[in-house]
Amino acid sequence: MPDNNEKNEQGVSRRDIFQILGTASIAVASAGSAMAAPAQTQSAKAAFHRQVFDDHQWKTVHVLSDLIIPADDRSGSATQAGVPEFMDDWIAFRTDQGGNDRLKAEILGGLMWLDRESHQLFSKDFADADAAQQKQILDRIAFPGHFAPDDSAAVAFFSEFRDLTVVGFFSSKIGVADLPYIGNVAVEEWKGCDPKVWAMIQERMKSGYRGLFNPGDQRAAS
Repeated sequence: MPDNNEKNEQGVSRRDIFQILGTASIAVASAGSAMAAPAQTQSAKAAFHRQVFDDHQWKTVHVLSDLIIPADDRSGSATQAGVPEFMDDWIAFRTDQGGNDRLKAEILGGLMWLDRESHQLFSKDFADADAAQQKQILDRIAFPGHFAPDDSAAVAFFSEFRDLTVVGFFSSKIGVADLPYIGNVAVEEWKGCDPKVWAMIQERMKSGYRGLFNPGDQRAAS
């Protein structure tokens, strides 16, 4: 699985992509703010009562979420942001209040799959494998466009787990601070549109973009 700070051909890091996804995730998380509460503070960890994960699964969730969003020079890791707590609460809510155990079955089944594959390849649990061994397994399921048919269920699991990790991280205090969005800020003098932003607008206009609410622009409705 690629490093989170690795740049793609457009010069965008995986952490940048997580930030973009995270801006939308906050709206999703706010609808279930009670579930997001464990991800808001470090002190909540000591008193947190798990509803879904047993001890072994809890360890694997910590390892996997930190592989998806590790700590860097900007912010802490997924576990430091309280992602495992968020995930446990959200899955419990979906199961108990939503009357749907599909998400719980998918996540727990995926964690079992990681251990099964790790034992077959390395004779150890996934959480106890070294970084290179973990990467070897995750590279098989981290890219939805490239996977073996036998791994399709594991690919779906990892996509769901990754989405939950992003939502949990960017609905936390650490994650919100990591976002580039700063809201409306008063300025003494308006110096025009930021050159980088204007360059992006111009590039989009070359493809026919005429504004966010232009009826003729198909992307306005998407």
